[in-house]
Amino acid sequence: MTAIDTVVIGAGHSGLAVSHLLGKVGRDHVVLDRGRVAESWRSERWDSLRLLTPRWMTRLPCSQYAGADQEGFMGVRELVDHLEGYAAASCAPVVSGVEVLEVSQCRGRYLVTTTGGSWLAQNVVVATGATGRPHRPEGIDRLDDGIRIMSSSQYRNPGQLAPGGVLVVGASASGAQIADELARAGRRVVMAVGSHNRVPRRYRGMDLFWWLEQTGRLARLGEARGINPEARREPSLQVAGREPNDHRGTDMDLNVLQSLGVELVGRLDGVHRHRVDFRHDLARTTSEADARLNRFLDEIDAFVDASHLTGEVEEAIRPHPVFVGRPRGRLNLRAEGIGTVLLATGFRPHHPWLKVPVVAPDGRIRQYRGVTLAPGLYTVGQWFQHRRDSTFIDGARFGAEDVVSHLCTGEFAALERADVS
Repeated sequence: MTAIDTVVIGAGHSGLAVSHLLGKVGRDHVVLDRGRVAESWRSERWDSLRLLTPRWMTRLPCSQYAGADQEGFMGVRELVDHLEGYAAASCAPVVSGVEVLEVSQCRGRYLVTTTGGSWLAQNVVVATGATGRPHRPEGIDRLDDGIRIMSSSQYRNPGQLAPGGVLVVGASASGAQIADELARAGRRVVMAVGSHNRVPRRYRGMDLFWWLEQTGRLARLGEARGINPEARREPSLQVAGREPNDHRGTDMDLNVLQSLGVELVGRLDGVHRHRVDFRHDLARTTSEADARLNRFLDEIDAFVDASHLTGEVEEAIRPHPVFVGRPRGRLNLRAEGIGTVLLATGFRPHHPWLKVPVVAPDGRIRQYRGVTLAPGLYTVGQWFQHRRDSTFIDGARFGAEDVVSHLCTGEFAALERADVS
């Protein structure tokens, strides 16, 4: 057993951000990961994926991307190389290939038991990210064995799938991008559409994320005493990392998918061996997404007027509304040659190895700005941990600063139970 000041669990962008700041203040620590640096990006992403954020937003503590094509979007391999370089420059003490089996309290400290030994630490930072375990809709396991069920984290490319059509469940960023790729590869695609946030890739000549940052949306916090529960349920953005010269166009929305032949249906509502049922809610779901889109663009237009930017940006041209007609309510997968159901239904927090009473019934870690009610136990990178961009690479620096500041100075020492939602 090794005694150490701090154990950081996870060598992704959040864990590396924490490690860099701990190294700056001379805190003895180790970063543990079941795989390599940025393992989730290596092994749980599809081949053609590009980041949703432009390269100029690839910012970590004491580091900002300074290469070419600032307005472009990193692919997975480029991002992995970038994070490996950041870890090397930070001299991050990463121990790869060790799986955490248990974190438990032990005589006022934490015993971290792994497949590669044990550490006794004064502090533990859980930096495993917001992905956790893929969500499986209720009843999905009742599908016939001949129909393959695959999560978005298992998908790599169209050639990986058996011949036949694909039912994609979920219409946020992952579901929309995968459906687009499959349709362009000649696959028949049916998409079960749930709640989503429709946004343009560019508006008035500027990238979506420039507007999100300038208007303060990325920095928006939860309620003053804890995080607004509604924010945690907000669907992710329906967008792709595409540049103005991309032959596919910059936008990724349901209109684009319909133009490629993707059939849209409502939310998945029932599974009966080879038959699936859908809710009759598609028109309402898409109209709600269009309404959110227009409220967002109203906010941008108001910001342009208030900031006197009218002469600096392009004319306000809004995307066309989504029209969906009368979608079917039932699909016989076997009869229509659909052999794969691809689940892009998000992820749920999953920490079965965390034997400290800080985990809520839904699996998330109860915290406020990364600080839990267990002294010395922290988390970083949770969905809407404090800021709206907590899970983004760019947002990790703020969560890491909160955690390391508290770990070193006790800035948030006077926590009350009401602070931790």
